[in-house]
Amino acid sequence: MNRTLYRTRIKFCGMTRPGDVRLAGELGVDAVGFVFAEGSPRRLAPTEARQLRLAVAPMVSVVALFRDNGAAEVREVVRQVRPHLLQFHGEEDDAFCRAFRVPWMKAVPMGNGEAWDARTLQQRWPNADGFLFDSHGKGQGGGTGHAFDWSRIPTGLHRPFVLAGGITPDNVQDAVLATLPWAVDVASGIEVAPGIKDGEKMRRFVAEVRRADCSE
Repeated sequence: MNRTLYRTRIKFCGMTRPGDVRLAGELGVDAVGFVFAEGSPRRLAPTEARQLRLAVAPMVSVVALFRDNGAAEVREVVRQVRPHLLQFHGEEDDAFCRAFRVPWMKAVPMGNGEAWDARTLQQRWPNADGFLFDSHGKGQGGGTGHAFDWSRIPTGLHRPFVLAGGITPDNVQDAVLATLPWAVDVASGIEVAPGIKDGEKMRRFVAEVRRADCSE
């Protein structure tokens, strides 16, 4: 299939430094992610994320990532950071996720052999705006740097899906061509340490995604 007219969206997640946020915008990245999940080495306080948001370029979406955070915590992030999209990585149910009246996406754990089908996902989270398939196991956080078997992504989804987990500049072209995702999401694959991005890896990642989009 000729993909010349198709553009895979790109999200850089786990941002912690204004310079990295600015570079993401300069590179044409579609979204940047701020992590609020307890135990994550990339976790930010709402006040820190609010300052980072000042470095976000126009027309770049801000995504707030949670994992079993309390409703009060989520509301405070929504109030201070004004994210365009929420991303839930825990055991949150549909009612919880939609309660904040912000578009949201549900992360689906693909590690430890979890098996999912499109019908189950869409019945369990009927109001999700999309699904993110990551290599973490149930009850674990993302950003592990490990990939999962992409052939296990369920077919027949009627929502956009995002591919995450172990994607790097070296394998993202193969990942895009193998799965045809709406977007790709990367954290550790463009870092020198958790939350500390590498400018050259960021540039290479974007270039490889664009190369995949132009493949036949």
